[in-house]
Amino acid sequence: MITFQNVDIKFGEFHAVKNLNLHIREGEFFTFLGPSGCGKTTTLRSLVGFIMPTGGQILLKDADITRLPIEKREIGMVFQSYALFPTMNVYENIAFGLRVKKFSKAEVDQMVKDIARKVDLKDDQLLKKVSELSGGQQQRVAIARALVLKPSILVLDEPLSNLDAKLRVQLRNELKQLQKKFGITTIYVTHDQEEALTLSDRIGVFNHGVLEQVGTPLEVYNQSQTEFVCNFIGDINRIDPRIVENSRLNDVVQPGNVAYIRNEKVSLLPLEGIDTVELKGKIADREFYGLYSKYVLEIAGGGRLKTIEIESRLVHHEVGDDVDIYLPVRDILQYPMKEGEA
Repeated sequence: MITFQNVDIKFGEFHAVKNLNLHIREGEFFTFLGPSGCGKTTTLRSLVGFIMPTGGQILLKDADITRLPIEKREIGMVFQSYALFPTMNVYENIAFGLRVKKFSKAEVDQMVKDIARKVDLKDDQLLKKVSELSGGQQQRVAIARALVLKPSILVLDEPLSNLDAKLRVQLRNELKQLQKKFGITTIYVTHDQEEALTLSDRIGVFNHGVLEQVGTPLEVYNQSQTEFVCNFIGDINRIDPRIVENSRLNDVVQPGNVAYIRNEKVSLLPLEGIDTVELKGKIADREFYGLYSKYVLEIAGGGRLKTIEIESRLVHHEVGDDVDIYLPVRDILQYPMKEGEA
């Protein structure tokens, strides 16, 4: 569907996107994920046509669109602020692009009402000013305005970042349902790992202009290909070298590598049928969250690990308790040690 071939984007001496090669499939929800300044929004803007690559090609269904004008790319965009017109009502906001394209009054009316129904906007809401709508309704208006022009691709640039945490969770669920309903190829930009993991079919993780990994949420989380990805996605323990040296991990971790394990993979209960490294330790700290607790474990021989355990009769510990600790070998992630690292 969308292919980036050897795409480079430079602004003077600054190399924003470096030799990007990526294929996005038709109908999938694909997320560009990474910290601020990593190249994800620049890549999105090059797809839409706001930025011209300094090298490489962007293909849409095998057609080269690298230098195609924005209005001919058939891409709908939802901006971070939604960019709705505050002086217009909902109907006029949705109809704006259709009127620019010179559709007849009857065609505009039919198309606006059709798309409004599909995104669950009621007839009475069409006559309201956008300032009278909730955050979720404004998001639906922005999506309706993008979709009414029947684009082949929908792109969203951090559309939830200005909202409070509770509303973000609600709206991302609605957003995913809308994307499933329309089946439209969707490109989503965010720095929020949780958003990326819950929304995406696949994720591309960017770092300093380089695409470090592409994969499903499960692959990116459990099989992080680089040390940056493993640290950026979710909570993780970097395993103290003393823990490696004083346990069977010494046979698991390759010389010259650093080792990591996700917090929730560290278990305080034996794991049946799974190859594990067993450690002895003590509860150094505990935070109770109701459904689960977070523990800090002081390992015998030196080093600390963090773990998350669901609260149950089987697992309940207080600070100072001695514990047995189990690390599944299959969940140990390891990467070459950086130059100069001890």
